[in-house]
Amino acid sequence: MSIYDIQVKKMNGELKALKEYAGKTILIVNTASKCGFTNQFDGLEVLYKKYKDQDFAILGFPCNQFLRQDPGSDKDILEFCTLNFGVTFEMFSKISVKGKEIDPLYDYLVKNNPTSPGKKIKWNFEKFLISADGEIVKRYTSKDKPEDFESDIVKEIEKGTTK
Repeated sequence: MSIYDIQVKKMNGELKALKEYAGKTILIVNTASKCGFTNQFDGLEVLYKKYKDQDFAILGFPCNQFLRQDPGSDKDILEFCTLNFGVTFEMFSKISVKGKEIDPLYDYLVKNNPTSPGKKIKWNFEKFLISADGEIVKRYTSKDKPEDFESDIVKEIEKGTTK
């Protein structure tokens, strides 16, 4: 199985195949609107705007499993992200990132990442860097700010453009 075999639900309810991102460097993040790390939306958006034209995508997945820090509807969440942080990267429907109801994407990410395979998601704003060929390169904690690992993103973008 590959990450490209997984489908995710857009905020409008439509399914989107991750194979549509094949050839792009991707950063996947579980988000929350009322979290101490919510201001990371700013850093994520800066990275997205800087590298989106170089086959880079950020995929945001709201989650309400950590102290109910994202209780709103998908529409409310998208509006919050857009109005407060100017988010233009893709946000998807709210999901579970742990437990019995874990979304297939996060089940795959948790089990297959090289940084900490099998280690459960501990909090909002954990991030996974995916190479242009669909391999999980690295997992970042909530405390890792987007600007702290920009060089990793650049390295993956450069690898993707040389193929």
